[in-house]
Amino acid sequence: MADYDVIIIGGGPGGYVCAIRCAQLGLKVACVEGRGALGGTCLNVGCIPSKALLHASHSLHEAEHNFEKMGLMGGKPTVDWGKMIGYKDDVIKANTQGIEFLFKKNKVDYIKGWGKITAKGEVTVGDDVHKAKNIVIATGSEPSTLPGVEVDEKVVVTSTGALSLPNVPKSMVVIGAGVIGLEMGSVYARLGTEVTVVEYLDAITPGMDGEICKVFQRMLAKQGLKFIMGAAVQGVKATKSKATVSYKLRKNDKEAALEAECVLVATGRRPYTEGLGLAELGVEMTERKQVKTDAHWRTNIESIYAIGDVIVGPMLAHKAEDEGIAVAETIAGQAGHVNYGVIPGVIYTAPEVASVGQTEEQLKDEGRAYKVGKFSFMGNARAKAVFAGDGFVKILADKDTDRVLGCHLIGPSAGELIHEICVAMEFGASAEDIARTCHAHPTFSEAMREAALACGDGAIHA
Repeated sequence: MADYDVIIIGGGPGGYVCAIRCAQLGLKVACVEGRGALGGTCLNVGCIPSKALLHASHSLHEAEHNFEKMGLMGGKPTVDWGKMIGYKDDVIKANTQGIEFLFKKNKVDYIKGWGKITAKGEVTVGDDVHKAKNIVIATGSEPSTLPGVEVDEKVVVTSTGALSLPNVPKSMVVIGAGVIGLEMGSVYARLGTEVTVVEYLDAITPGMDGEICKVFQRMLAKQGLKFIMGAAVQGVKATKSKATVSYKLRKNDKEAALEAECVLVATGRRPYTEGLGLAELGVEMTERKQVKTDAHWRTNIESIYAIGDVIVGPMLAHKAEDEGIAVAETIAGQAGHVNYGVIPGVIYTAPEVASVGQTEEQLKDEGRAYKVGKFSFMGNARAKAVFAGDGFVKILADKDTDRVLGCHLIGPSAGELIHEICVAMEFGASAEDIARTCHAHPTFSEAMREAALACGDGAIHA
């Protein structure tokens, strides 16, 4: 038993970052984590291992399709799936150990086990009771499934099982055309799996810029992914070696079925609050089972805060991190703040997709007068040199003030390029500010400048 200024329940991106920031601000802090490894879903069974497999499969694609064009001759590589999974596991291990080192460096107590808030200012882990002036709930989320779909993480899998399949399946049905489904689907498609994506809506990646969505789907189809849109999954029947997905088309109620060696259920995620004791405490929840918080991440119970996937907002690791820092600063008596209008989103396929700010659809809905600056990567010398000329940048700016309102792009290193716009928006910059900033040549970043120029008199290389 120990007394703390802050106890954080959950050692994912939001929780561990919050813990370190609390320690930096002079607070006595502990982080409770039951998984057995720090880093949460993101590091252990989410964004980091999936990026390792995306990198490996993209490297294979380059070797198969582009090496000979560059004069790199020789036999085509074969896939050793066991080694690839081993590489992914090594990446996870190195990163989790890194967080443990940061905890020791910053004097954060790491309490292993599942935490429960048993009273105000009291967290119980196993048989131990710890006191805290403040408690932060950072327990993240878990995959959600559909009625009639039973997950066994062998044949019918979530993203967790998809990262550790015993072999590369010959065929896969992905239920859901969101970020997770498309990232993992593209990994297996490049490894030789026949991938079919079944989506309830009429467009992939709901909520993203409509023009980007259409181009993105065409690019993925070129890579071999098949799409069945507007299809409501009715159920999944699985044996030890295969599964059958039955669905009904929304437009005409036509029923059909697909058979595959593996089914990936990628229908979103839900907040994970089981066993925390929130109901007993009287912590208010939203209709969607999220922890209800005010503008300063406080629950209705004094000195209990919540951040990350358990509260309202996009389920993104960097959003949780920002909230973790803001809560730590709030508890320390500072003015913690998160600018929710400037949180980028990235899909780490090849090519990558990235966005920040408002979409055209949102601007139209609110009746905002805006202008569009677009530039194709085909006009970017660096992109063409590395077989990455597909895609474009789109910058949206206020028609009268020229202030940047959003940016959406698909193309090489989109996830890195988007941050130029994030910084610009954070400082309230205009498209002209970006256009008049010197960009190194030859870089992918020049496409951002050209799109900004296109908001004015026009791009140079278009």
